[in-house]
Amino acid sequence: MNKTRLLITMAVFVAIGVVGAQFLWFPAGIAKAYPVQHAVNVVSAVTLGPGPAIIIAFMIGLVRNLLGLGTLLAFPGGIFGAMIAGVFYQKFKSRRLAAIGEILGTGIIASLFCVPFANWVMGSAHGIFFFLPSFLVSSISGALIGVLVLRRMEVRKFIQYRSY
Repeated sequence: MNKTRLLITMAVFVAIGVVGAQFLWFPAGIAKAYPVQHAVNVVSAVTLGPGPAIIIAFMIGLVRNLLGLGTLLAFPGGIFGAMIAGVFYQKFKSRRLAAIGEILGTGIIASLFCVPFANWVMGSAHGIFFFLPSFLVSSISGALIGVLVLRRMEVRKFIQYRSY
C-alpha cells in the first residue's frame, strides 16, 4: 500500500471512530461504552498493522478530546487495545486473536494502567474495579463488532487474507 493510500485509509478510520462514537454508545456501569473505537482498533490492526492502528487510536482520542466528546482515558484505552490486537494479528494471522488482543489490551491492561494515570493526570483516585467492568464491556462488544465487520469485508472482497 502506498503512503498516500495508507494516510487516507487511516483518516477514514479516524473519522469513523470519532463520528461513530456519537451514534453508538451505551451506559456500562459508571461509564459509557464506545464500542466503535474498539471495532476500529480491530479492523485497523488487521488491515493495516499495529503501527497505523496505534496512530489511529491516538488520533481518535485526540480529536474526541479536542471536540469535548471524550475523556483522557480514551488514550490508554484505545492505544493498548490497538497495539495488542495488531501484534496478535501480525504474529498469529487470526481475526479472533486480534479481537482477544483488543479485549486484553483495553479491558485488562488499559484498565490497570488507568489507575495511576487517572490519579496523576486527572486527580482521580479510583481502584482497578472502577475501570475494569466498563472497559471490558466496551472492548468485548467492540471487538465482536470488529470481527463481524472484517468478515463482511472479506466476503465483499474489500480485503483478501487467510486467517486459518
